[in-house]
Amino acid sequence: MDPTPIKLYFDYKSPFAYLAKDEAYQLEEDYYVQIEWLPHVVNIPEVYGDLQTRDPQQWRKIRYSYMDARRWANKRGLVVRGPQKIFDSLIAAIGMLYACKQGKFRAYHDRVFERFWKRELDIENKQAIAAVLTEIGIEPEGFFSYLGLESRAELAAIQQRAEADEVFGVPIFIVEGEMFWGHDRIPLLKEKLDALGLRK
Repeated sequence: MDPTPIKLYFDYKSPFAYLAKDEAYQLEEDYYVQIEWLPHVVNIPEVYGDLQTRDPQQWRKIRYSYMDARRWANKRGLVVRGPQKIFDSLIAAIGMLYACKQGKFRAYHDRVFERFWKRELDIENKQAIAAVLTEIGIEPEGFFSYLGLESRAELAAIQQRAEADEVFGVPIFIVEGEMFWGHDRIPLLKEKLDALGLRK
């Protein structure tokens, strides 16, 4: 049986995308599916307001979201510490695309997510991302070259796909045109996969 594709839009600066990561890996173990990991760089000020312009209701929602993420993380033995500024995850996303080209996606993905949420990795720093690539056995010179037009074009193409898929947040799973938003919707996604007869 050929695996059924599942699109998974994620962002390294989303704690809920971090919470979805290992469960997404497990889906490929339990079902005849193949996850397509698609970095979607969310514009935080556009979605949640800038630090200087957020209203009290936006701050309440953000504080609750991080508290909720920590509750879920604690159940799984993961560390989620709220970022101390609004990060741009563009360089980390480019690093992920480059790691994929070198066959080292998972090693990169795990390290970047874990270290960012422990406040041990500056995902805006290309030298820090290059150090992660070096650690997993990838020469960083090619990454620095890839940071230019080629990577931006690839990310733009993913953004166009996200627009076509009507993506509005992360993590979002899409299987056979049906959308599941959030790590806590994975049980519903599994029900869909069971109904499709995809369980191994």
